[in-house]
Amino acid sequence: MSSPILTADNISKHYTIGERRAVVLDRVSMRLDAGEFAVVSGPSGSGKSTLLTILSGLDKPSDGRVWIAGEDITDRDENGLAPLRNKMIGFVFQAFHLVPSLTSLENVMFPAELNRDPKAREKASRLLERVGLWERRDNRPEQLSGGEKQRVAICRALINTPRLVFADEPTGNLDSENSRDVLELLLELQQEFNTTLLLATHSSTIAERADRLLSLHDGRLTADTPRRR
Repeated sequence: MSSPILTADNISKHYTIGERRAVVLDRVSMRLDAGEFAVVSGPSGSGKSTLLTILSGLDKPSDGRVWIAGEDITDRDENGLAPLRNKMIGFVFQAFHLVPSLTSLENVMFPAELNRDPKAREKASRLLERVGLWERRDNRPEQLSGGEKQRVAICRALINTPRLVFADEPTGNLDSENSRDVLELLLELQQEFNTTLLLATHSSTIAERADRLLSLHDGRLTADTPRRR
């Protein structure tokens, strides 16, 4: 049996607001194997986004531990986390998070340039062609539609060929047609790059496509269900 690419052990996250203790995640444990497509589902406020930010190293848990490719990332500082995130992890956000002053090509190139990759432009150009946006390479985010922005964001997440991609409600700001197109593209590229994909959504349609369904309710993992495609 192969080692998991991602492991979480009793992850909790809580905040103290005055005399009130707000629990966002409550002892969540899970694992993902290489190449899996897993969906974290649950209503708004169930802890989906918080779980993804902790698993990706963008935030730290109050309790529990996280391992990526066998490395414990829980206590790493930003200097230790940044190179690992840039080489091994891609993130697709609901709100796109593109750099407004950069063109589509420059936004996609950015993570590869941080890695000092001499082929950054070549790789970014190839990805934009792959997703049908080569003609938009010189456009800035304000000149793109929502679906186009998300396709650029997916290219940016994949340019370093990460082993893990986290997608937080990636179709949440899109209409139904663009949602379908973006989901199909993300799954095609996940297969093409043999990447493990963990996607947070409240959409049952997207959840039906997953290899594994993780259900969150009030910060607790209530189900971890393998699915047949």
